[in-house]
Amino acid sequence: MRRGAAAAVLLAAGLVLPAALAGCGPPGGRASAGPTVQGADAGTGTGAGTEKGAEAEREAAEATVPGKGEGEGEGEGEGEGEGGEGGVGSGAGLPPVVDRVPTRDKVVFLTYDDGAERDPRFIDLVRERRLPVSMFLTDSVVGPGYGHFARLRSVGASLQNHTLDHPALRGLPYAGQRAEICGQQRKLKSRFGIRPHLFRPPYGRYDATTLRAAADCGIAAVVLWRITLEGDGTLTYTRGAHRPAPGDIISVPAGETPPLTLAERTTRLLRVLEEQGLKVGRLEDHLR
Repeated sequence: MRRGAAAAVLLAAGLVLPAALAGCGPPGGRASAGPTVQGADAGTGTGAGTEKGAEAEREAAEATVPGKGEGEGEGEGEGEGEGGEGGVGSGAGLPPVVDRVPTRDKVVFLTYDDGAERDPRFIDLVRERRLPVSMFLTDSVVGPGYGHFARLRSVGASLQNHTLDHPALRGLPYAGQRAEICGQQRKLKSRFGIRPHLFRPPYGRYDATTLRAAADCGIAAVVLWRITLEGDGTLTYTRGAHRPAPGDIISVPAGETPPLTLAERTTRLLRVLEEQGLKVGRLEDHLR
């Protein structure tokens, strides 16, 4: 994935190094400040350039996006043609956009993107450590590998929505965004009998239309991230303190040829979390 500048923590040695913001985020990506509905372009960071610029961009965008429970009329009618895709719809307002969860529990949340990496040892790790990980799957990336994720689900992983084809959604028309999100809802329903209620937009890019489409597809929350676990085992941060903290959402993006396997990267991360007295929580239990 392409990356923008951020700070990294070397997991093995605890050294602070310059690194890049990863996940599915674009260069300069910026995640939300908490579990609240953000502005239409918040989380994308494109054109912000600086912390001050990003803040101004978000504040300007927020004026165009109704808050949760507001502006129901804007989406009415557009999402009704497929009849109850998920039961949220425009009447329930827009889903919140989160990069961390407020909690008193000393837990963080591990989320894995795309489905390109299918490390069998990762299944063993999830089973042995009883890790409640969340897998955000893209149909065109997973391809014939759904059997791998069925095995992951059988050992405790949850399967969530990351679109059908992994496009950058921001700026696309409502019909296209809805097709990507609802299409993957149907795909996961047909394969696993589930309808996810969490959604991660590819590259972390979304707008007001994304939130409307997500709501009409039955999505309860749009999930970004504050921390990325890189392919070499380092942690990068979108904002805030350069250390994991309770409630943080950690993204583990798929890499084409990462120097460490998925199991190796996760094992290193677990050591860091244990040193700080943190455990892995189930994200779905905190976002309903």
